[in-house]
Amino acid sequence: MTALATSVRVLVVGAGAMGSGIAHVAARAGHSVYLFDQNAEAVDKGKVGIDKDLRFLVNKGKLSEADYQTILARVIPVTRLEDAADAGLAIEAIIENLTAKQELFAQLEKLLSAEAILATNTSSLSITAMAANLAQSQRLAGLHFFNPAPRMALVEIVSGLATDPAIADCLYATARAWGKVPVHAKSTPGFIVNRVARPYYAEALRVLGEQAATPATLDALLRDSCRFPMGPFELMDMIGHDINFAVTRSVYDAYFGDKRFVPSLIQQELVLAGRLGRKTGQGFFAYGDNTVKPAPDMLAAMPAPAKVVIAGDLGPAAALAQRLETAGVVIEYQQGNGCLQVGGATLALSDGRPATIRTAAENIPDLVLFDLAFDYATTTRLAVTRADQCSDAAFAAAVGTLQATGIAVSQLDDVAGIIALRTVCMLANEGADAVSQGIASAADVNAAMTSGTNYPLGPLAWAEKLGFARVVRILENLHAHYGEERYRLSPWLRRRAVR
Repeated sequence: MTALATSVRVLVVGAGAMGSGIAHVAARAGHSVYLFDQNAEAVDKGKVGIDKDLRFLVNKGKLSEADYQTILARVIPVTRLEDAADAGLAIEAIIENLTAKQELFAQLEKLLSAEAILATNTSSLSITAMAANLAQSQRLAGLHFFNPAPRMALVEIVSGLATDPAIADCLYATARAWGKVPVHAKSTPGFIVNRVARPYYAEALRVLGEQAATPATLDALLRDSCRFPMGPFELMDMIGHDINFAVTRSVYDAYFGDKRFVPSLIQQELVLAGRLGRKTGQGFFAYGDNTVKPAPDMLAAMPAPAKVVIAGDLGPAAALAQRLETAGVVIEYQQGNGCLQVGGATLALSDGRPATIRTAAENIPDLVLFDLAFDYATTTRLAVTRADQCSDAAFAAAVGTLQATGIAVSQLDDVAGIIALRTVCMLANEGADAVSQGIASAADVNAAMTSGTNYPLGPLAWAEKLGFARVVRILENLHAHYGEERYRLSPWLRRRAVR
């Protein structure tokens, strides 16, 4: 697997934010880069943007003045495609329109040498369809950068039905030589990231639709409990609801209405109202000079317990015992099914069932469930739910137990899987289906989601950390509770759970 030599010239077609960012990356890696756009002003603006980004690196001490001048000189604006006929790699970054891209590649195929590689930065369109009318369809592959290209590490190398594996391997090696984290993917709707990430938005929207908590509270829980860099609602506001909703719709439609990807009516309402997020000043949150973002809901302080019984193995939440001991709480260990007992309350990690349903099934009237955390030894926030049968006194005792460890506690209505647990398990389920269907390897799914979305852990690595059998049980409980195809279990996860 050999990367393109830096002597190979690169043509970037499209000088917008993505195209100019890709040109920046290639030039900084040592290639001479032709930058073309049908709009000559866009080319000038694109090079100015590259200049600004490079100057920023100089001012931060990350790039020398001499290197800045050398890299900038490698970016060559062209006003005619014919002036870039000696390029060995052409990267398309124009409008997301299949016909426009097909016409461009037909032109490039005739213009460039037979050895030149053709690549598209599309985030959603079929590589197979894009290459279908080419005489040498094996020359075309996806080279999907993430915005902003100079700073985002991930590049998806996407193979269509006709893509020559040697071309994909060369692009993979080239992306790595450019300092990126490349992953291989098959041309299917959403590739890896835009498909696997759908549950991060969908589960939060579902929980919001069940009126279990506010957007600010759900955002804070996923950030503070699970170390996601942004909560789903603030992230959708940043992306733009028109864009995020359109991606969900496109994935849903491309999979022939697979219920796993059903779009949200809540988000559709925002789009219809023109509340697109930051760019319009209003989405889930208001934006502007005089706006204040709402604070997450948090329960008032409850009395700390003097003693807690830990019955059995707490599993992923075992670190709570040490935190309680450090706080001066006396711990008594007993046999049991993995729970904490205090003041008549039973406090347990959710298994995907609502507390009320679990109480009825297991006859535990004063049941309080807590949510998943990335690391229970350090988490600063957790969500809890209470069974309808739970007394106020028992609930206060359970909340006070968690608060004694320094954890801020937010109460959600009794929704299945709370928020973090169901989100992480559904991300793992989607990643598992991508592996099962040959879209990507497990390693590439994990790498894509950590490098492309800055998740704290790849979804399949997280499932392994939790235990595949536990994840399967949670997903089965979600499916049984909702009775929807949306929560069907991936065969890949089921197989891993019984190894």
